Amino acid sequence: MAKGYWVAHVDVHDMERYKDYIAANAAPFAEYGAKFLVRGGAKEVREGTTRARTVVIEFKDYATAKACYDSLAYTEAKALRDPVSTGDMEIVEGYDG
Repeated sequence: MAKGYWVAHVDVHDMERYKDYIAANAAPFAEYGAKFLVRGGAKEVREGTTRARTVVIEFKDYATAKACYDSLAYTEAKALRDPVSTGDMEIVEGYDG
């Protein structure tokens, strides 16, 4: 079964308040078995444009990735993130070939 991934590109406007989101997302991420593969870090844009921060989170499957995003606990965490950041995020199914 193919894994599921969250792929996000984010500009953080207030890192101090963004830390509240980081603390709040820990519980739903633990509950749904999320594993950070990329969480910020150095990068070099080779094509197009992107935001300052890239995050890739792995889940055991696509359904679990969607369920985490739709959970009440993550919805509450996201409410802390929205006022202090701008981003693009997609949930994608991994390749199982």
